[in-house]
Amino acid sequence: VSNYFLSDFNMVCAPPVKTEVVETMGLFHDIVSESCENYFQRYRRRAYVTPKSYLSFINGYKEFYAEKLHSINEQAERMQTGLSKLMEASESVAKLSKDLAIKEKELAVTSVKADKVLEEVKESAEAATKIKLEVQAVKDKAQRIVDAIDIEKQEAERKLEAAKPALEEAEEALK
Repeated sequence: VSNYFLSDFNMVCAPPVKTEVVETMGLFHDIVSESCENYFQRYRRRAYVTPKSYLSFINGYKEFYAEKLHSINEQAERMQTGLSKLMEASESVAKLSKDLAIKEKELAVTSVKADKVLEEVKESAEAATKIKLEVQAVKDKAQRIVDAIDIEKQEAERKLEAAKPALEEAEEALK
C-alpha cells in the first residue's frame, strides 16, 4: 500500500533508500497495531488502527517530507546566495589588493619626489637663513654707523651751542 502511494511521490534519495522507507512504513503500521493490542490487554480499552489511519500516516509523512524538503531547499538557496556573495567579496578583495599594490608603487614614487622637494626646500631655507644673517649683519653695521653719526651729530650740536654765544658776540662786535 505504501509502495503504491509513494511510487509517484518525489523523494530526493536513491531507489534502495525509498524501498527501505516503504518497508519501514509497513513495519510502523504493524508496530502500532501490536501496541493497540497491548493497550487493550493492559487497560481494557480498545484503540483501532484502520486502513484509513494508515493512509493518513502516509499522507502525513508526505506533507512533512514536502515541508522539510522546502525548508532545506530554502536554506540551500540562502547558503548558495551567501557563497556567491563570499565569492564576489573575494574577487573584490583580490581586485582591491591589485589596486592597492599599484597605489603603493605610485605612493613610493610620489614619496621620493616629495623627499626631493623637501630637500630642495630645506636647501632654500638654509640659503635664505644665510642671506638673512648676512642682511642682518649689514643692517647691524649700518645701525652702528648711524648710531655713531648720531653721537657725532649730538656732539657737534653741543659744541655749536657752546660756540653760539661767542659767535653772537663776534657778530655784535662786527656790527
